[in-house]
Amino acid sequence: MSDETKPTAGDLPEMPVPRVRETPARSVPGGLALLLGLLGLLAGVGGVLAGAGLVSGGSGGGGGVLIVLGVLLVIGSIFAMAGLNMVAPGEARVVQLFGRYTGTVRQDGLRWVNPLTTRTKISTRVRNHETAVLKVNDAYGNPVELAAVVVWQVEDTAQATFEVDDFVEFVSTQTEAAVRHIAIEYPYDAHDENGLSLRGNAEEITEKLAAELTARVRAAGVRIIESRFTHLAYAPEIAAAMLQRQQAGAVVAARRTIVEGACGMVEDAVARIAAQDFVELDEERKAAMVSNLLVVLCGDRSPQPVLNAGSLYQ
Repeated sequence: MSDETKPTAGDLPEMPVPRVRETPARSVPGGLALLLGLLGLLAGVGGVLAGAGLVSGGSGGGGGVLIVLGVLLVIGSIFAMAGLNMVAPGEARVVQLFGRYTGTVRQDGLRWVNPLTTRTKISTRVRNHETAVLKVNDAYGNPVELAAVVVWQVEDTAQATFEVDDFVEFVSTQTEAAVRHIAIEYPYDAHDENGLSLRGNAEEITEKLAAELTARVRAAGVRIIESRFTHLAYAPEIAAAMLQRQQAGAVVAARRTIVEGACGMVEDAVARIAAQDFVELDEERKAAMVSNLLVVLCGDRSPQPVLNAGSLYQ
């Protein structure tokens, strides 16, 4: 990023400091927890059945205790297995205990956490967001249409969950705001050759767009991977006039090049004639020859030859 387009601290928006950061949650492999839960469930069912057999056989006291213990074991096993979570690749679970953030589970597979906690699923996959075609005024006040695509990813799941209401909508809104802000800072086409423009310096402008987006969405724990303009054009009401202006500029530039080349060729022709000295030209003949050569070289039509039966002075 060049120094001219590198945003300063004053140019970037100030976002609040995050109050929470992502930390790993305490979890154990879910396979072991599932096995223990199933064993407890089977043991509880077996205890209930054994107690029922003892009750029917006449041993009411011992059978009743086994039934109670079996029921408690079944309830406890079912409650414990409620802490199992299946985490797919590219996903995470934000864990809360009575409203307090306790960590994030990022390991994929079957994991077990405290059953009393609540787990919120959040995607950590790479996403893209494409804005609609926005109509804004550029730095010269000309209405232009532009759209952008942003590639982003959730980097801090705790901030994405607790710092904003809806991080997807937050990224969408901040992207539109950043695109509008960039558009009003630069013209579509710069009148000054050294000035930056949206059309002529797309790479530099998108770098600044990415920097501003990063500053805007950092509070939501989002990382901007890339941003690009997908549509850039004058608004329909001035597109025809601006096209004529561009065409006129192209014609002027082409004529300037033609005149510079023609002057060089005429200068070379006069110098070679004078160096070889095969014809003597006074100032008036030189002026006539230069005029004729410039007409031939700079004209946009093929010249028509004219035969002069006399001399230059008749």
